[in-house]
Amino acid sequence: MNKNSFKKIGLTTLLFWAAINANAQQQTTQIDVKDKSWYPSVYGVDDEIGAANLLSPEIVVQAMKLVKQGKTLALAVPVDKHLPAFRHRSFNLYNIQPGEQGGETLGPNKFSFNDELVNAWTGVGTQLNGIGHIGIDNVYYNGNQAKDFVTVEGVRKLGVEKVPPIVTRAVVLDMTAYYKQDIVAGGTEFTVADIQAVLKKQGITLRKGDVVLFNTGWLALIGKDNKQFLEVEPGIGMEAAKWLADQQIVAFGGDTWASEVYPNPKSKEEFPINQYLLAKRGIYNLELIDTRPLVKQKIWEFLFVLGQPLYVGSTQVNVNPVAIY
Repeated sequence: MNKNSFKKIGLTTLLFWAAINANAQQQTTQIDVKDKSWYPSVYGVDDEIGAANLLSPEIVVQAMKLVKQGKTLALAVPVDKHLPAFRHRSFNLYNIQPGEQGGETLGPNKFSFNDELVNAWTGVGTQLNGIGHIGIDNVYYNGNQAKDFVTVEGVRKLGVEKVPPIVTRAVVLDMTAYYKQDIVAGGTEFTVADIQAVLKKQGITLRKGDVVLFNTGWLALIGKDNKQFLEVEPGIGMEAAKWLADQQIVAFGGDTWASEVYPNPKSKEEFPINQYLLAKRGIYNLELIDTRPLVKQKIWEFLFVLGQPLYVGSTQVNVNPVAIY
């Protein structure tokens, strides 16, 4: 693949995004200026990190006490071009050896190296969805309007580069055991009563600053039934979302691609749970988290460590969170 081919890939991606952005601008509807009840944020009119404000040195120290065995576990899924992704998203990696394709070597020691170029959407695979990712009628967290901060080269506010390292306690709620299903049926809505029942069974009480992850068995569909994997999913409903937010959690998520029941059985809106938790409450979404090894060992709480790539202007990014227990 020559240099012109790579330039064409980059230009094609840029033009595609520009077209999407232009189309979104055309579809903009009149903002309901009467509904301003969810902003400004409780963390201040200029806040850009939402629930991450809840993190503190005390919470980190408390979470570190959960480490008993000194074991670590990566929570991400491997990413390649075959991984199913939301709608238009794709991932392609290209390997080249600059100046060496024809068998040339550099220097007397025959120095050689590999280089990779990735042409992909940042929302493929295990990911952190920032609070600038989901809005309501072009209004985002803390009342930020798209026209004021969204550009073709990224967002000027609410980017993932603003998010501090997330180091806290995470809890895993095993919904497969609760429903007695290896894979919880798509469209199953988790209620407050369901969540409280699992918490009680696992002997856990949520506390401020937690990351809450749901294990549904959904990752088992990858490569076996990608169509079902993307068309529906089990997850929390609005009642549960509001309850979780009131527990002062920092992030929610699990092993599905949207972290909420889809399609929503009670609303015609697209991803209303993400709209509520990200835009209105400033709570982060962690998607495609592989909790299966933790569930197998019955590790229900652990030290969660996440330091994401600081892609300036991006609202979501691939991550590999680490569980330490």
